[in-house]
Amino acid sequence: MGPLAGLRIIELDGLGPVTFAGMVLADMGAEVLRLTRGGSAPAAVFDEVGGEVLHRGRTAVPVDLKSTEDRDRVLTLIESADALIEGFRPGVMERLGLGPEVCAARNPRLVYGRVTGWGQTGPMADQVGHDINYIALSGALYPMGSGDQPPPPPLNLIGDYGGGAMVLVSGVLAALLEAKTTGRGRIVDAAMTDGSALLTSLFHALRARGLWGDQRGTNLLDGGAPFYRCYACRDGGFVAVGALEPRFYAALINGLGLTPEEAPQFDRDGWPALQARFAALFAARDRDDWATHFAGTEACVTPVLTLTEAADHPHNRARATFIKAGVVQPAPAPRFAEKPSPVSAQRLSLPLDQALKNWLA
Repeated sequence: MGPLAGLRIIELDGLGPVTFAGMVLADMGAEVLRLTRGGSAPAAVFDEVGGEVLHRGRTAVPVDLKSTEDRDRVLTLIESADALIEGFRPGVMERLGLGPEVCAARNPRLVYGRVTGWGQTGPMADQVGHDINYIALSGALYPMGSGDQPPPPPLNLIGDYGGGAMVLVSGVLAALLEAKTTGRGRIVDAAMTDGSALLTSLFHALRARGLWGDQRGTNLLDGGAPFYRCYACRDGGFVAVGALEPRFYAALINGLGLTPEEAPQFDRDGWPALQARFAALFAARDRDDWATHFAGTEACVTPVLTLTEAADHPHNRARATFIKAGVVQPAPAPRFAEKPSPVSAQRLSLPLDQALKNWLA
């Protein structure tokens, strides 16, 4: 029983941000019905990508949205839903007869959450794209990486999940709060370009004060500072160094056997040479040796763990940050008590008629 217990949300199955948003809402206790493509549609890729992790916590209901019968049943579900989330390109839901106006006529308090790459409006709204394209246009991609290389793809964490799914979730929850007092729902237009741009707010603030430049790899948080970056170790592993504050930096250089005179922190002209010196020192020992060496200090040095290693780290084990429910996977977050919410490994699938019967019971 999470804080969203009692809320009913319909998720139109898809890839990327909608699937992640549906998981997060279900993790927090909402009853989420995931409407999937029917047996005649090429749905396998959706199931393979989401699997037992991203599709956890909710029931899959196959539907054919081009069928008048199925569409009418979905509208009946919508009548008693609190929110709907979808990630189709603009106009698709309208063409299917399930656009916001049609749904609002059946349920005026429905919150209609939409997430797309470019947004519902604008000259590029109808164009195709993926996470990397959206964060490229928003300015979120360019600052990443070293100045002599193209920006590396930062997985799909910034566009799909940070700027897409989590912005969608926060918008839907805000609109649900409003609907409880007004009785009227809202359309939530979550664009990954907008959301990923929002995530760059700090860097716009720094830039306005002359503290951030457009040249990659020369700034405080982009790897330009020798005390905020990753270093390779002797065994091929890596350590992450985040000694921003002077006190933490003092612990770092002390642990490396250096003095403040040898390694002044904010001599920006000397950063390249200092970075090379740090690199040589870290390369002389194994990753876990450095982790042990700096453990319990204020140097802000941690090993860079693989996905497999992260699940077995003592801190993550103590907090049950990862759980095994069918497969090893991240636990729900944030937690609303001392322990994370339980996750069932069971994946239910119901025919639409049975799902409708249960929904209306």
